[in-house]
Amino acid sequence: MQQTIIILLSLLFLTFFSGLEAAFLAISRLRIEIERKQGSILSGIHKYFAKNASRYTSSLLLGTYISLIVFVLFFSNWLNSHVISTNHVFLKWTYITAILAFFIILSAVIIPNTLFKINPNRSLAIFAFPSLFFYLLLYPFTSIFTRLALVFLKWGFRVKLPENSDLGFSKTDLELLVYESQHDEQENQEVNHDVKIFQNALDFSNVKIRECVVPRTEIEAVSIDDSIDFLKQRFIDTGYSKILVYQDTIDNIIGFAHSIDLFGKPDHIKSMVRKLPIIPETMPASKLLALFIQNKKSMALVVDEFGGTSGVVTMEDILEEIVGDIQDEHDKIQLEDEQISETEFRFSGRIEIDDINEKYHLNLPVSDDYETIAGLILSHHGSIPKAKDVVTVAQFSFKILKATHTKIELIHLKINK
Repeated sequence: MQQTIIILLSLLFLTFFSGLEAAFLAISRLRIEIERKQGSILSGIHKYFAKNASRYTSSLLLGTYISLIVFVLFFSNWLNSHVISTNHVFLKWTYITAILAFFIILSAVIIPNTLFKINPNRSLAIFAFPSLFFYLLLYPFTSIFTRLALVFLKWGFRVKLPENSDLGFSKTDLELLVYESQHDEQENQEVNHDVKIFQNALDFSNVKIRECVVPRTEIEAVSIDDSIDFLKQRFIDTGYSKILVYQDTIDNIIGFAHSIDLFGKPDHIKSMVRKLPIIPETMPASKLLALFIQNKKSMALVVDEFGGTSGVVTMEDILEEIVGDIQDEHDKIQLEDEQISETEFRFSGRIEIDDINEKYHLNLPVSDDYETIAGLILSHHGSIPKAKDVVTVAQFSFKILKATHTKIELIHLKINK
């Protein structure tokens, strides 16, 4: 009876120490710091462990190894006495080893990684005081072992060790904090707008210019040979303060005209043309934002890999990737976004897939090859469909309501269940 209790307790402690180690390695240090600022005692304990990470993990490892040794000794002896009766020594110890390996893997790997790593902060909070107790209990031994290991590494292998073990907060900690906040709020209602902006800011380093460019089909531009009166009328009609200027074709953008230059009473557009930065569509948006700030610019021409005009991007377009849509009095293009029924929708071709997936939970296919619904249809259809054509992608049927020979403007989406 006493042997059985020792086996069960050693197995329990093996799971306990292994689970705490797994949780500690996956913990969000930023969440701990936030809770500590709010006066949480438990987060204070976790902060202390984080600052003394090597000694804390050493105590957990020591507890794991002690539990493992006790379990192996007593359980193997119990198996040898009560379960395995064969006289064949090699076969007997093969059975014992297999059974030991099964329980060790289950209690030291599978259970800790399943239970403790689901919510590491919560797991450490539940076992904060027991872990502190064992940390203090094993501290004399771990302190000796840690010092011996440091001396051995320093003088035996000439390893230069860092003086400060506090690793601070990484981008991963920030992403984990935002993910937890989103998960908590999605259980109740929509994700807080501030949390969404924070997440967009973390993802901003992965955004390419092609994801925020205004396509060439929607560019407002005038020819360098047009009259000043025509340019004035374009400023009035569009409400823009800047209009691109091209020579011969739209693929030969030479700059832009600013409305303020009209006060100088120019005779022709050529005298108004200002230089425009030209960038590839694969450039990171963060790099272009830095260039805008550094050079005091707010608009750039985007070209494709063949040197043709892909579109134009402004400071506003880049900022919208972080804060969402910025509406002003000159935003005339209204993208249609309507839910007709539970399984039917009406969308503009330029609606971004990520936006409607998030809003309606449609789970439309996403790819690096396209950003919009029109791009999804073209990717699967291979050409621009005509009005009334139906394109089926998985369980989604797209009926083309309006299209030109160059683009898809309006579609009707039906989900086939």
